Amino acid sequence: MTELKKIPTRNAFGEEICVLGHENPNIYVVDVDIAKSCKTDKFAKELPLQHVNVGIAEQNAAGIAAGLATTGKIPFVSTYAVFGSLRMAEQIRQEICYTHLNAKIACSHGGLTPANDGASHQSIEDMGVLRTIPGMTVIMPADYYAAKALTRKAAEFNGPVYLRFTRDAIPVIYDENQEFEIGKAITCKKGKDIALIANGDTVCLALQAADLLEKEGINAEVIDMHTIKPLDVDTIKDIVNRIGNIITIEDHNIINGLGSAVCEVVAEMGKGKVKRIGVQDCFGQSAPYERLLALNGITVDNIVDTASKLLQIKN
Repeated sequence: MTELKKIPTRNAFGEEICVLGHENPNIYVVDVDIAKSCKTDKFAKELPLQHVNVGIAEQNAAGIAAGLATTGKIPFVSTYAVFGSLRMAEQIRQEICYTHLNAKIACSHGGLTPANDGASHQSIEDMGVLRTIPGMTVIMPADYYAAKALTRKAAEFNGPVYLRFTRDAIPVIYDENQEFEIGKAITCKKGKDIALIANGDTVCLALQAADLLEKEGINAEVIDMHTIKPLDVDTIKDIVNRIGNIITIEDHNIINGLGSAVCEVVAEMGKGKVKRIGVQDCFGQSAPYERLLALNGITVDNIVDTASKLLQIKN
């Protein structure tokens, strides 16, 4: 792949939520005193009557969002992923999902991208925790254009949604005309030997790995599974029936994230092979983002090596 432009997906959210707010006066942002970091400061400046800053009080933010939703507003709680999931989990469950309110949790700093902020700010459990809550939709866009499109889709969607964005800049792999649908995976590259299913900042790694595998005579399919709940079960079943070999790649704990979601479908089908690449059930450290990925094997080289070894396993 040629060198790609890199933009944090949190930037895309900040831009798109401002556009949405101007289009629809029912769009609200509930901030927790980190608007500049989460890129909602422009929204606050341009649409002050649709902006609520509750201070450093995420649990209160969830309650306020629930209240706004009961009046027909469409609130987006904006915070860091580690706080917007774990700290707010009870409020999301009881006050938003239990009554199926139309509130969104839009979080920056997902996965290992907070990097030098250390383990306390690296959210590696968030999508797994929230996908277990009934009625919650869980999404991680793969790039800038995906983040803009899926933010808009979330605003149009009736029900609770969790959106996960990156702090760091990641490659732009789509163009502005790419269409997205919640719960429908995108096939970025067709293949016949093995399928690489990724989401968020790992989709680009999967595409790079597919290019290298091609040179080794291995034809890899690349899937952007941007929504892990509701999961695109039909696409996974098709891959199992056509290809049979799957590697999942995610910037998240391999337990209860994308890998687990895919394995659940494959196990119930009773056929197919899956290898999971992701955070190895451990906390992060304070280190550069790329080093943290490498420590967990979330690299192009490891994807290529894992694919080669998986294809050697006899059924």
